[in-house]
Amino acid sequence: MASPGAVGPTNLTVQPDQRRDLAPLAPESGYGGYGTTNNSRELSLSLLWRIAVEWRWLILAAIGTGIAAAVLITLLTPLKYRSVATLELNPPEVEIMADEGNKGGRQSSGRNDTNFVGTQLSLLGSRALAERVAQNLNLAADPAIVGESTDRTANTEIAAGFVQGGTKVKLQPQSMIVIVSFVARNPQLAAKVVNGITDAYIATNLERRYQSSSYAREFLQRQIATTRRDLEKSERGLTTYAQQQRLISTGSSEEGSDTNSLTGSSLVSLNTALAATQARRIAAEQKYREATLGGATTEGSANAAPLRAQIAALDAEYQQKLQTFRPDYPEMVALKARIDALRASVVTETRTANSDRVGTLRQDFQAARAEEDRLRAQVSGLSGTVLNQRGRLIQYNILKRDVDTNRTLYDALLQRYKEIGVAGGIGTAVASVVDRGLVPGGAFSPNLYLNLLIGAVLGFVVGMLAAIALEFINDTIKTPDDVRNKLQLPFLGGIPTAKSAKPVEELKDTLSPVAEAYLSTASAMQFVTEGGAPKTLLVTSTRPAEGKSTSAWALAHSFTRLGKSVLLIDADMRRPAFVTGRDNIGLSHILTNTGSLSEHVLHTDVEGLWIMPSGTIPPSPPELIASARFASLLADASSTFDVVVIDGPPILGLADSPLLSSIAQATLMVIESGRTRTRAVVEAQNRLRTAGAHMVGAILTRFQAQASYGYGYGYGQTKDQYRYVADDNDKKRRIMLTMHDEP
Repeated sequence: MASPGAVGPTNLTVQPDQRRDLAPLAPESGYGGYGTTNNSRELSLSLLWRIAVEWRWLILAAIGTGIAAAVLITLLTPLKYRSVATLELNPPEVEIMADEGNKGGRQSSGRNDTNFVGTQLSLLGSRALAERVAQNLNLAADPAIVGESTDRTANTEIAAGFVQGGTKVKLQPQSMIVIVSFVARNPQLAAKVVNGITDAYIATNLERRYQSSSYAREFLQRQIATTRRDLEKSERGLTTYAQQQRLISTGSSEEGSDTNSLTGSSLVSLNTALAATQARRIAAEQKYREATLGGATTEGSANAAPLRAQIAALDAEYQQKLQTFRPDYPEMVALKARIDALRASVVTETRTANSDRVGTLRQDFQAARAEEDRLRAQVSGLSGTVLNQRGRLIQYNILKRDVDTNRTLYDALLQRYKEIGVAGGIGTAVASVVDRGLVPGGAFSPNLYLNLLIGAVLGFVVGMLAAIALEFINDTIKTPDDVRNKLQLPFLGGIPTAKSAKPVEELKDTLSPVAEAYLSTASAMQFVTEGGAPKTLLVTSTRPAEGKSTSAWALAHSFTRLGKSVLLIDADMRRPAFVTGRDNIGLSHILTNTGSLSEHVLHTDVEGLWIMPSGTIPPSPPELIASARFASLLADASSTFDVVVIDGPPILGLADSPLLSSIAQATLMVIESGRTRTRAVVEAQNRLRTAGAHMVGAILTRFQAQASYGYGYGYGQTKDQYRYVADDNDKKRRIMLTMHDEP
């Protein structure tokens, strides 16, 4: 584009308006709208890493302090020795009664009983056991433990507290093994006390069991004596009653039976005899009746037996010959006659025998009936006696049951007493020693390496917490994410720290990090509008000394590197950054006079870069900016140059920048990383939005890229402060221009 008519090139000497360096950045651009700010911050790994890197020196100092404290504590802590003994718990066995499907016997009741284990652990750490150990070991007489006191009772209490305080009891997982340890400053004392604890614990349990058995024996003795007296009394009462009632027991096992008495036994015997006699009588009577009613029988006579044999032989012979001869054959007739004669003789003989047998059976029947009648009379007499005796046996049986009960109770108590006497005094110990405590070969505390580790970890935690607290307390804009999330603005670039005290001089080196960062920002500006880079760009900041003027100059310079003609207008008419030494040229003059644009711009030593200084400081800059003359001037400049960069004053509490933002096509916020608070930037944004500004994004100056991305240039920082007022030192911070006019 053609340069203004009467303006010639000038030599420009630039001095930075800030002495502070700008932290390095890898250029990055972001795009998007802006709106309500979001100040919510969530802890994430990336945020924690950024905080750790940014506050690394604080964290390292905290870690160093923790390590130093650990070393100091280690040196000041007295040596402590620990002796360890091991016990095995033996749960007591109890008698399990036998029932159906279960065999009785002694079974352990505490293998899985947490109450038993917890009780034993509490006993090992109890005050009573500690007092016993102190007494057994005579610790009350040790000046190293109780001091110089002579009060025996008080010394014992002190020694017991010493034992209890140094004792640690721990149960090994999934076992009945208990580890008992004791800590002391003397290794021999530690071993002596821990062994004393195990010995006293076992002895105490044995004594407790013996005392329990002794109490049980004494109780059983008293019960046995009482039961014995009751048994004797009941037996005497039973005997007295039996004598009075003349009751004689036969010792029958069936309680309450009538046969327990002598009369009852006799009745039973007579009744048995009567039954037998009655059976004999019935049998004799039956035989007698059969003999008298049944007639003669061949079986009744012994003399008829030979005759029957002859008859059988002749009858057989007859039957044999009958096969040969006819019945009327003489020999057959004679044989038949002999058989008939023999049969007649048998009948006669049988009748005689039966007559004698009937007489005998009659005598047997009569004798049996007489015996039966006699026994029946005796049984009838004894039955009345037994029935009378039954009423008297009721009281007898009551007394006898009382005797049996007392005897059973007495036998049970006596048996239990014998069992306790045999097994109750010794039994199995509740615990046994597996390993006795040995004299430790070295101190276990203090542990230097453990203390160093703890100190370093605690220092890191404290340092990290302090860094997080400071990070949230110091709510400033530090990273591109803060720009996007808190301000809802696109991040257009970050400016690294310059190597020299004059950042503008470093821009001449096109390969320097500062020049590259600003060039990247200028390139990003090409995409903020549909037509490319904005024709008029206002560069402003929330407060002074954020690098606004340097950024305006650097951006103008970078636009020229992109082949554009650029006009830089110094619109900060309160505290101008670019001075020429000529009082008749500048923004204030062109706004108050009728001169043309070409009369108030100067060509710098940068090709394509023109500058309009602020001119003489007017009494009321906002009135000049709000005038129609300024809008006309800005329109004329935008038609003459490709890009017009306006270096505006800080927003602060002034009206200049809001007025400029309402006229300029785009507004760029310059934010000093880590110094500008979020609330201040938000308030500045709100003022610009109220004025109708089109905010295209923000850049971060003095940005430490390594805090967010892990890399950077590592430049140092210098921090200058200045007040936003004119003073005698203005020349030290103004950008000085040396120029000359060319026709």
